[in-house]
Amino acid sequence: MLTLAADIDVLARFGRALADPIRCRILLALRQAPAYPADLADALEISRTRLSNHLACLRDCGLVVAVPDGRRTRYELADERLGHALDDLRTAVVAVEADRTCPDADEKGCC
Repeated sequence: MLTLAADIDVLARFGRALADPIRCRILLALRQAPAYPADLADALEISRTRLSNHLACLRDCGLVVAVPDGRRTRYELADERLGHALDDLRTAVVAVEADRTCPDADEKGCC
């Protein structure tokens, strides 16, 4: 059983990964199928350097893994359950009104 501190750490890492739209796009792309960095960069229309930085963040968060494939490296979700979690989060967020923000958004710098 995870401790409360471990649960919070896991959720914080997941939140950090989802805090950037490019990382969200990468996760959603990898949800569909594993991919090579060059292909991901082309599909997402971002530079390979920028993609590399985001992949490093996602690896550090424990959400993606790099799998050696000959002379290349393929990226995939670290656990297939992450794809289900992304689907659940995506559909749950759709249910929230798009123009809703926290009442303290300006003070706290959130939302």
